[in-house]
Amino acid sequence: MPGARVVRVPVPDGPGAQDGDVLGLDVLAEVAAAARAALASAGDGVVVTAGGDCGVELEPVAAARARHGDALAVVWFDAHGDLNTPESSGSHSFHGMVLRTLLGEGPPALLPGQPLHPGQVVLAGVRALDPGERSYLARTGLRHVGVPDLLASPDRLVEAVAATGATSVYVHIDLDVLDPGTFGSLNYPEPGGLTPAALRAAVRALTDRFPLAGLGVTEYTPEHPDDQALLADLLPALLTR
Repeated sequence: MPGARVVRVPVPDGPGAQDGDVLGLDVLAEVAAAARAALASAGDGVVVTAGGDCGVELEPVAAARARHGDALAVVWFDAHGDLNTPESSGSHSFHGMVLRTLLGEGPPALLPGQPLHPGQVVLAGVRALDPGERSYLARTGLRHVGVPDLLASPDRLVEAVAATGATSVYVHIDLDVLDPGTFGSLNYPEPGGLTPAALRAAVRALTDRFPLAGLGVTEYTPEHPDDQALLADLLPALLTR
């Protein structure tokens, strides 16, 4: 995509300490600061974030929110909701809290200056939720387009984003939204996911309708050579209109 920028963010060495109920909060804060600095130098192009776990999306999504305001929609392609809090998380790992943090409920040291509101977010392909996440969805009415609808057509997803009133869209992709039978290089695979073709069609339908505010592709664990070839095919297709 013309104008897209690649931004490299240094990752501090070491696993970090457990601070309160979030593992490695000191390291996470350093990474967030480095990402903010990198984004500040990125200019006005579309920022593509690749690699790492879902926690790397904190600052790119926050920057898109600050830039586009309430006119931004965030589409969260993921097998998981990433809607835990430090109190509800069983693992205490931030990558399961990042979307909830972007929505204004998370570790105070990582909260964005301008949180998203639930009406700006559309979950796509999410199929593994913890009890606390289910309660949050019930309370907020967060929009959710399931795997069967996405496999049939991208239309329901485009309609859900249009219903937010958005004029631009940030697309987050955790690769575990894909079915592990078609893509196995995943940290936390969940059965019943999307095909690469359905994911590609959904993203293309979104970017045909809405300007792209940013794209993140996360949670790749290189294990199978065939998956590397699939990614080499998939990623350019997501960015080419």
